[in-house]
Amino acid sequence: MSAIGFDNDLYLKTQSEHIMERIAHFGGKLYLEFGGKLFDDYHASRVLPGFHPDSKISMLVKLREKTEIVIAISAADIEKNKVRGDLGITYDMDLLRLVDAFTGYGLYVGSVVLTQWSEQPAAVAYEKKLKALGLRTYRHYPIAGYPSALSLIVSDEGYGRNDYIETTHPLVVVTAPGPGSGKMATCLSQIYHEQKRGIKAGYAKFETFPIWNLPLNHPVNLAYEAATADLNDLNMIDPFHLEAYGKTVVNYNRDVEVFPVLRAMFDRIFGTSPYQSPTDMGVNMVGNCICDDEVCRAASRQEIIRRYYDALCERRKGNCGDAPVQKIELLMEKAGISVANRPVVAAANVRASETGAPAAAMLMPDGSILTGKTSTLLGASSALILNALKKLAGIDDSVKLISPHLIEPVMEFKVRYLGNHNPLLHIDEILIVLAIAAQQNEAASAAYACLPQLKGLEVHSSVILSQVDASTFKKLGVNLTCEPAYQSKKYYHK
Repeated sequence: MSAIGFDNDLYLKTQSEHIMERIAHFGGKLYLEFGGKLFDDYHASRVLPGFHPDSKISMLVKLREKTEIVIAISAADIEKNKVRGDLGITYDMDLLRLVDAFTGYGLYVGSVVLTQWSEQPAAVAYEKKLKALGLRTYRHYPIAGYPSALSLIVSDEGYGRNDYIETTHPLVVVTAPGPGSGKMATCLSQIYHEQKRGIKAGYAKFETFPIWNLPLNHPVNLAYEAATADLNDLNMIDPFHLEAYGKTVVNYNRDVEVFPVLRAMFDRIFGTSPYQSPTDMGVNMVGNCICDDEVCRAASRQEIIRRYYDALCERRKGNCGDAPVQKIELLMEKAGISVANRPVVAAANVRASETGAPAAAMLMPDGSILTGKTSTLLGASSALILNALKKLAGIDDSVKLISPHLIEPVMEFKVRYLGNHNPLLHIDEILIVLAIAAQQNEAASAAYACLPQLKGLEVHSSVILSQVDASTFKKLGVNLTCEPAYQSKKYYHK
């Protein structure tokens, strides 16, 4: 079992209590801007071993009776068909996915707000679709000179022009399919409207990273910078908090840069700002729930290296330039690490050099490293998976889990009927064959039963894997990195 560095039960308890305290502080109603991932936060679970990927949504479920969800989406993003890079779906489709996900947890989705509304044709059509589905929709409009034209913004011609979103719960969570959707502006607009109606309401922000009460160069915070290298987010000491309280805490550049404007807005809305720093606005209690700092440091160092390889591969694919790679190289220097700190890298590359073909390596729970090589029947990743399952099941390496007579017909089918040029089976295909073999073969059955034990293991490939193999590793919970090189010199790679 992997070492635990984070107390998830303590987190669920303290985080929900802290949010309730913030609601009470503002007189019974809080608009909570939720940044980052509410679902499937695998970055947090990797750098904070013990953090459950769905911890944040589980925390909201504890507050279910007091919570409603407002989802913001930019009409401009709808018009542009903006796509979520991690999921490969457009923001408008992701919004529907989020509604289903929230309701699946028993949370109430009160409404959708279409921000930056300018009668965009695609947004108009989407609004009709949402109404037909029974979702309440509201419109928020662009404000000239935002965010600096304070007299206009905090007026009936600014926030006052926006639709007032009718909410009924003490905690209103404002979330979105992605950044730039207008979450903060939605919260502030609502507070303006509530104040006009004589209703007490406040604003707070939930961001998991950077963790405000960890040191600036703590590996967990450096890993966040590595994860956002393409956005050029920078961790920094919060100068406003230092000035107000004499305490050194960490925030990130965008919140620090915008805070003077936000404080001026709060002054106009409330009469005086309830916050003296951007860190004051946050409610994140993650840093208080780390139970083994060294475990989290070690996990974060590995995450930085993984992000480095991700950036190298994205550059090789032509999806980014040198800047993200160079930034993460600097972060690795700060953390005192190099690729040599990821032992599966050397193992995979040495094996590839020995065989003259793609290879892969996996770090096992006992500290040993297994490799997989390319053969006439199996690709390197498929071979590695079978080798790992044999070791986990205590099966001798010489035992064949799957007869070639089961593999060869599938290879022939792929080439003859599906038109594939490469007959070797992908990981998902070999696992399907293993599932069939497990019905009649005790060794295959024992190996198949060990599939859950692959979760959290480290793998490196000597070449960039196909999307299907990379996706299967991800579904199995395996942490994958690849050398920034293709198996072939073709220009088109699936």
